[in-house]
Amino acid sequence: MTARIRWGMVGGGSDAFIGGVHRIAARIDDRYELVAGALSSTPERAKASGAALGLDPARTYDDFDAMAKREARLRDGIEAVSIVTPNHVHAAAAIPFLRRGIHVICDKPLTSTLADAKKLARAVEKSDALFVLTHNYTGYPMVRQARAMVEAGDLGAIRVVQVEYPQDWLTTAVEGEGLKQAEWRTDPERSGAGGSVGDIGTHAYNLAGFVTGLRAERLAADLTAFVPGRKLDDNGHVMLRYEGGAKGMLWCSQVAPGSENGLRLRVYGERGGLDWAQEDPNYLWFTPHGEPKRLITRNGAGFTETLGARIPPGHPEGYLEGFANIYAQAADLIVAARGGAKPDNGLLPGIEAGLDGMAFVDACVRSSKRDAAWVAL
Repeated sequence: MTARIRWGMVGGGSDAFIGGVHRIAARIDDRYELVAGALSSTPERAKASGAALGLDPARTYDDFDAMAKREARLRDGIEAVSIVTPNHVHAAAAIPFLRRGIHVICDKPLTSTLADAKKLARAVEKSDALFVLTHNYTGYPMVRQARAMVEAGDLGAIRVVQVEYPQDWLTTAVEGEGLKQAEWRTDPERSGAGGSVGDIGTHAYNLAGFVTGLRAERLAADLTAFVPGRKLDDNGHVMLRYEGGAKGMLWCSQVAPGSENGLRLRVYGERGGLDWAQEDPNYLWFTPHGEPKRLITRNGAGFTETLGARIPPGHPEGYLEGFANIYAQAADLIVAARGGAKPDNGLLPGIEAGLDGMAFVDACVRSSKRDAAWVAL
């Protein structure tokens, strides 16, 4: 068996939801061993989280700079680190590790500002280390099936892209009630200039580009903060113009009562259409023009994409497994890098996807300030 990857975390303390998701995803294939961490912004909470996760106290750090410096010097120092912090810390935390050749797996969006994203991109370019961005929905088997069908020409030239991601958890001002996840996501100092458009709009935008292979050239965005006093948008409507003439529409909302996690993508080409919904992730609907609608299921008839299919047909597979596919394929790249290779990311989102997402948020904010004027990305 290939030795487990010595792995660290910045952020994602023992009580953090997304930190737990990353740890579960990394453990599913038993490819990583968590050996170090700077798990919180305060020394006391960092030490407590390290103890709760069974880390050696000597490798539980008060800050990520100290962690990067010491781990790079240790004979058994970490090979990879996950950055699982609020957005405004991503660049500052990732860069010290990249400079020391330590591979980085970073939560999305890439950063809180486009300027920080470009700074991080320069660090990635100068480093021999890998950089992976956890747009986990790209790890879903049926999403990859949809991408393969578009690449194969099953839809013909793409004409229309419809993507939406509604939630309802910020319908009221829960950020004022002590809910930690809401506090930082509605704070422009920590989240960045985009609220819902940065948090979930980037997922929708990334999904549309991943499946279709198209890049957006211009957009017009109408961002709104419906909850009184909220500093960042909680709803966004975005029209997109893609290269080659395709048109798109993106809706993201965190004030849509009854919507839990309604990520959905519909793609229409000259010869057919595809429809996929995250809340029913094992089904992909394909409709060739003029023919009956066809249901393609994971591992069922018509399923051709093998990357990521883990369990027998009919068993639910989704969020954690999609995350695990990102970690498993990142592990393959890290193991290859042990031998001196520097493979490309393949299907894994990397720095380019992160920069594209931040350019999207930046353009949405600029457009919305100009009354939904068309702007270039």
